[in-house]
Amino acid sequence: MNPLHGNLIGKEALDAKGWWRSHQWLLFRRVSQLGLLMVFLLGPWAGIWIVKGNLSSSLTLNVLPLTDPYVLLQSVAAGYWPQVTALIGASIILGFYALLGGRAYCAWVCPVNPITDFAAWLRLRLGIRGSAHLSRDTRYWILAMTIVVSGVTSTVAWEWINPVTLLHRGLLFGGGLVWAVVSTVFLFDLFVIQRGWCGRVCPVGAAYSLIGLKSVVRVSARNRTSCNDCADCYAVCPEPTILKVPLKGESAGTSPVVLSPNCTNCGRCIDVCSKDVFVFSMRFTKSPCTEHNAASAQS
Repeated sequence: MNPLHGNLIGKEALDAKGWWRSHQWLLFRRVSQLGLLMVFLLGPWAGIWIVKGNLSSSLTLNVLPLTDPYVLLQSVAAGYWPQVTALIGASIILGFYALLGGRAYCAWVCPVNPITDFAAWLRLRLGIRGSAHLSRDTRYWILAMTIVVSGVTSTVAWEWINPVTLLHRGLLFGGGLVWAVVSTVFLFDLFVIQRGWCGRVCPVGAAYSLIGLKSVVRVSARNRTSCNDCADCYAVCPEPTILKVPLKGESAGTSPVVLSPNCTNCGRCIDVCSKDVFVFSMRFTKSPCTEHNAASAQS
């Protein structure tokens, strides 16, 4: 890709909406990611124990248990029957992400996301072309494989190499191997496959996409008739293939709501659109043009 094109992405939105409105969801996400990470680190670093544990399993204010359902599933496969608190914690997480969209975890919580986002940004600016091919379904195969490996080895297999867990450990204890793994993720996305880690490899994101299959909160191309085909939304979307149908399916009567479970609800398409085509909405929200067409058909 021409690096000049990378520098122009979002310029129309910047000119039309100003800096804040063209970056607001990105900034909200960074505050969320950094804030959650700091809450976990305050205990070991400053002795302020708001949360004990990590994103795999934690206890907030010594009252609220939270457990990653994917970790719990691996534990069960490994032959360890979970405690009641772990089951309660997993149920809370399942309900939360089933409502808000499973892969919202990837965009709003995961501390590795800023690293992969930076790799994607740098790749555009450097004009790095070409990409190895790896099916997006690979992450689901890895998800299944880690469950099997957990059963065979009686361990929570993915946690041995999970970059999220290793990053957390690295911030607390240091260690060259930890940072080597995180650097590998960055270099993989920069030079091998564009957005390859989150989009094609990570089984955590795959697990959360399954959790959010029928989630209520969605992005919608509500004002898709205003689209000027600038394609900036495709350029910034971590899963650009999910946008085509809701954005261009008006003639076929297709819903403007992004129904794919692979959507991370990151809001970047909202930020970079100068025509305010995209908004956050509910799953069953209809666009004004759809409602108008339905009323016309009845009259």
